[in-house]
Amino acid sequence: MRKIVALVLTFGLVVMGWVSPAIAGNAESGAKVFAANCAACHMGGGNVVNSAKTLKKADLDQYQMASVEAIKTQITNGKAAMPAFKGRLTDTEIEDVAAYVAEQAEQGW
Repeated sequence: MRKIVALVLTFGLVVMGWVSPAIAGNAESGAKVFAANCAACHMGGGNVVNSAKTLKKADLDQYQMASVEAIKTQITNGKAAMPAFKGRLTDTEIEDVAAYVAEQAEQGW
């Protein structure tokens, strides 16, 4: 019986060591970064450059941008008129802004 328990515990520790935990951004910190870097163009979830591509849930869904990963990619690399923030924001700040945008979109801004 002890060998089985030891085997199960060992297996669990090995699996846990190989699986990285999900990293979720901090939306509260993201709100501050958003206000300082994004709000000029995206106040209230809008888009002053292209009014058809807002940060509202319906538009994020329509353009396959509703996931935190997709939002992070957009922030990091930019696209069209949106500049890339890679190098201007840290990875943590980008993660936090993406979490904030996703949360606000779900709440309807």
